[in-house]
Amino acid sequence: MRKIGLAAAVAVIATGAGAEQAAEAVFFEEITIIGSRDQAQATAGSAHFISAEELQRFAYADIQRIARQVPGVSIQVEDGYGLRPNISIRGVATERSGRITLLEDNVLIAPAPYSAPSAYYFPTIGRMHAIEVVKGPAAIPQGPYTIGGALNMVSTPIPAEMGGNVLLDAGQDETYRLHATYGGQLDSGFGFLLETHQWQSDGFQDIDRSGSDTGLDIKDYTVKLSYAPEGSRHRAELKLQYADQDSNQSYLGLTDADFDRDAFRRYGVSALDNIETEHEQVILRYQFQLSEALSLSATAYNNEHQRNWFKTEGVDLDGSIDAQDFDRTSWASIISAINNGSSIDGFSPQQLQGILDGSLDTVAGSIQLRANDREYFSRGLQLGLNWNGQFGGASHSVEVGLRIHEDEEDRLQRNSTYSQREGRLVLDDLGELGNAGNRVQEAEALSVHIFDRIEYGDWTFTPGLRYEDIEQQRTRYNGGAARTFRDSRENDTSVLLPGMGVLYQASDAVSLLAGVHKGFTAPSNSPGVEEEEAINYELGVRYRTADLSAEAIAFFSDYENLLGECTNSSGADCEPGEAFNGDAATVQGIEILVAANLALAGGYVVPVNFTYTYIDGEFDTDIADTDFFGDVSKGDPIPYIPENQFQLSVGLEQGQWAAYLSANYVDEVCVRASCEAFESTDDTLTLDLSGNYQLNEQVNLFARVENLSGEEDIVGRQPYGARPNKDRTASVGVRFSF
Repeated sequence: MRKIGLAAAVAVIATGAGAEQAAEAVFFEEITIIGSRDQAQATAGSAHFISAEELQRFAYADIQRIARQVPGVSIQVEDGYGLRPNISIRGVATERSGRITLLEDNVLIAPAPYSAPSAYYFPTIGRMHAIEVVKGPAAIPQGPYTIGGALNMVSTPIPAEMGGNVLLDAGQDETYRLHATYGGQLDSGFGFLLETHQWQSDGFQDIDRSGSDTGLDIKDYTVKLSYAPEGSRHRAELKLQYADQDSNQSYLGLTDADFDRDAFRRYGVSALDNIETEHEQVILRYQFQLSEALSLSATAYNNEHQRNWFKTEGVDLDGSIDAQDFDRTSWASIISAINNGSSIDGFSPQQLQGILDGSLDTVAGSIQLRANDREYFSRGLQLGLNWNGQFGGASHSVEVGLRIHEDEEDRLQRNSTYSQREGRLVLDDLGELGNAGNRVQEAEALSVHIFDRIEYGDWTFTPGLRYEDIEQQRTRYNGGAARTFRDSRENDTSVLLPGMGVLYQASDAVSLLAGVHKGFTAPSNSPGVEEEEAINYELGVRYRTADLSAEAIAFFSDYENLLGECTNSSGADCEPGEAFNGDAATVQGIEILVAANLALAGGYVVPVNFTYTYIDGEFDTDIADTDFFGDVSKGDPIPYIPENQFQLSVGLEQGQWAAYLSANYVDEVCVRASCEAFESTDDTLTLDLSGNYQLNEQVNLFARVENLSGEEDIVGRQPYGARPNKDRTASVGVRFSF
C-alpha cells in the first residue's frame, strides 16, 4: 500500500489566476472579508489572510495543515486528509467545525448552517485561492457563530487576462492530484473561468483481511461567468460548482495496545465503511454602483448536499437478531473496556478484542452497520448597502447587511445487521428503511447587521450590531418510506449582538487594538436548551516595518452557557441531534504572530513565519454526569482544546529555487472533561518539507514530504478509539502556466 507512485498522468487543462490578477477580478472584493494581509494588519480586530503565494509554498490539499498557520485556531484531526475537519477558533467546540461560521466566497457553506451546522461537507481546499480568518468584533458582519469567529475560503477568481496553469501532483499511497483552470476577461466586459480539481489516493491505513483501501476519490468542477462592461455601473457574476466524493473512511479507531503495535491498522469489522457525497452550489451576484460613494449588492445562493455514510456502529453482545430493535454496544464502549481491562455483559476484554480482531465469530445479526443517508439544502438571499464618505470630521465606511436564509437536513437512514464469520462480515438482515432515523430538521433565519469603520486621525473605531431571529423545528416520522407523523418540536431564538473594535496608530510601526462583543451560537431544536452566549474581549499590539510584522493579542471569553450538541462523530453515548447545557465556562489565552523576510548576502531571502497560541479553557461549575460532557467538575478542561501550540515555517529562496520547512507542535488534549485514563491524546510535532525550482517562465517543479520524521501519535480518540496522524508521505509535482 505504501509505495511511491512514479507515473504521472498527462493533463492539458489550464488553470487559474495569479495573485496579481485577483485584485483586478470583477467580484474579488465581494467574495473576501479582508482582501489582503495589508488590510488584515489595518483591521480593528483580529484578522488573518493567507495569500495564494503562501498557499503555493506547500501546495497542501488539507485545510488542517493550512489553518494551523493562524494563531487561535485548533484542530481535532480525524481522517488525516481534512475531508471533514474539526476546527475551533479561540476555544469553541471543535466538533465538525459546527461552532464557527464557515464561508466560501462570503456565503455560508456548511450543509445546513442553522439546523445541522456540523460540516459533513467541506470545500475542496486544493482549489482555493486564499484563506481568511476573522475573530472578535471583526466577525460581527458574518455570523451566526460569532464567539470564535469566521473562516472564509476564497475560490479562484476570474483572472483579468486570458491565461492558465496546470498543477499535477503524484505521490505515495497511489496519490494523484490535478488542479486546472482556464479563463479571463474580454474587452466586451464578459469574463469566464473553467476549473477542475481531481484528487485520489489509496490512503495510508491498511484494513485487516481486506482488499479494500482506505483512500478517497474526489472530483470537483467550477464554472464562473461574469459581465461588467467598462464604464457600466452594473456588474454580475454566476458561479456553478459541483463536487462528488467517494472515500473509504470509518469512525472506528484502535485500542491503545493495537495502536502501539501498528498505528496505521484498521480492524476488518470496518471493511465496508464508505461515504459517498454530492454537492451542488449556485451563486448569483449583482452589484449596482449608485454613486461614487454608495453601492448596492445582492447575492442569491443555493447549496444542495447529499451524503450516505455506510459505517459500522456497534455490536449486540446479547445476541439479538432484531434489526428493528437493536440493543447496541458502541465500539467506543468496547474499546474503552479493552483499554481498561474490564468486561461488558459477561464478555471479557479478550473476547471483546476477538470481535475487533476478527478471531471471534459472532452470532447472526449481532453487528450493526448504518446507512447514514441524509440530504441537505441551504439557500438564501444576501443584500448589502455600502457607503464611504465623510461625516462629523471622520471618514466612514458603513456596511448594512440583510440575510434571509433557510436550510434543512432530511434523514432517512437504515440499520442493517451482519455477523462476523472467519474474520469477514456477512449480511443477515438489510433492515427497514427509516429504522435508524426518519426525521427532518429545518430552520428559517433572518439576520441583519450594521458595521461602520470610522477613521479619525490616528484612531479607528468599528462599532457593529448584529440581529439574529431563528425558527427551528424537528419532525420525526415512523419507520418506512411512507413517513407517517410521529412527533415534532421547535425552538425559536432572537438575539441582539453588539460589539466594538478600536485601533490606535501609536507610531508608524506600532498600533494598539482592543475590542469587546457579545458572541452567539445558535441553539438546536432541543426543548429547554439555551443558546450559547459569551461576552468576548481582546487586547493587543501590532508592530510592522517593511520586512517585519508581529502581533500579540490576548483574548477572554466569558460563557454564560457552553452548549454541547450530540453528533455521530462525537462518539458520545447520546442521540444525534440532542443538545446539552454546559453552564458557565471561561476561555482565555494569547495569540502571537511574527512574520519576517530576512535578506542575506548572495541574493538569499529567508521568509520566517511563527505563530503561537496559548488557551486555557475550563468549566466554571459542576455538572452532573451527562452523555456528552461526562462528569464535569469546576475547573475541568474543555475537551479537545490544546493549552499550547505553535507553527514555525522557515524558507530559503534564491533565484529560481526555494525550500521551506514547517514545524507544527500541539499539546496533548483531554477528549472528555474528566480526562481520565485513555481520555487524552499525545502531544505531537509534525515536520513538513517542500521545495520548488522554476525551470523557466512557464514551468515550476516541486516536491513535498509531509510528516518528515514519521511521527505516529494518537491525535484523536473520537468517535471510536485511538486515531493516528497521517503517515510520512512524499510527493512530486509540476506547475505549468501560460
